[in-house]
Amino acid sequence: MHRVAVARGDGIGPEITEAAQKVIEAAGLGVEWIDAPLGRDGVGRRGAELPWESLQTIKDTGIALKGPLLAARMSGGVSVDDGTAVRRHASINNGLRRELSAYANLRPIQGWKGISGNYENLDVVIVREISEGVYSGIERRVDADAVEAINRVTRSGSRRLTRFAFDYAARHGRKKVSAIHKANVLHLADGTFLQAAREIAAGYPEIEFDDKMVDAACYLMVKSPRVFDVMALPNQYGDIMTDLVAGLAGSLGLAPGANIGPGAAVFEASHGAAPDIAGRGIANPIGLILSAAMLLDHIGESGAAARIRRGVGAVLAAGRRLTPDLGGSSSTKDLTGAICGAMLDG
Repeated sequence: MHRVAVARGDGIGPEITEAAQKVIEAAGLGVEWIDAPLGRDGVGRRGAELPWESLQTIKDTGIALKGPLLAARMSGGVSVDDGTAVRRHASINNGLRRELSAYANLRPIQGWKGISGNYENLDVVIVREISEGVYSGIERRVDADAVEAINRVTRSGSRRLTRFAFDYAARHGRKKVSAIHKANVLHLADGTFLQAAREIAAGYPEIEFDDKMVDAACYLMVKSPRVFDVMALPNQYGDIMTDLVAGLAGSLGLAPGANIGPGAAVFEASHGAAPDIAGRGIANPIGLILSAAMLLDHIGESGAAARIRRGVGAVLAAGRRLTPDLGGSSSTKDLTGAICGAMLDG
């Protein structure tokens, strides 16, 4: 029996989290779900969008399944109160990652038969740095006309992220790591990231290494995606590249993800809370279901993870029971049930 923290999230979060939990159970795994409410659920049950008690639950279990969250209710971000000090963060997700010391956002995205068209053979792993960059939320107003956002990049953080990418490639039989940057313009910031990547690459001679400027990488991803295998990217570039690659696969609802640090890993879909369709029963749960498969790999349940991926692949290839974003008219529950059935049939 595995103990896993669960944060059901906002918007479509509770619907797709329930779907992912059902698929995990259908895969034959015993899980004790420990509530760790965040966002609006955190406010309602524990009085804060990022409750200290929920953070402690995730730290204690070391692993969490998380639904998407809406933006913080108040401008200026969220606060975390551990009883001795109050810390401010730019957003709920930003605060969650920082409080857990998560630094690597792992997003493996693949093409699917029956869905992805010319990108059916797409197979890219995005490794996004999530502790630095402009998404740190360090901003200031210069005067009545101008503001500044700080793009904070460290050599140590860049080396740590690139080493994660190379270690992932080595463990999973991947052949190449590409560092994505804009060092021809951001000589110091992106130059630091690129130089750190080159230093780490020297320690992995068995894995090919190259680098691409981010605009060229976007072009190549559309024209020749097989150029890429594992991609190591600064924070903002990784966020944008995920949406591009997910679009090629067929839907943002097909993109899984995880935030990983030294003591905890939080598994979540790459998309947001989609409040415009919340409660309508039409949300695509596959991104979170595939994130759940990543969670199972992380805890050593690779057989169950493989069954989930086979089930997803079978349903997508059949082209029935699909949600509207995938060109169908089925409900979240119908799609979830079809995946569970395909797992049993397989």
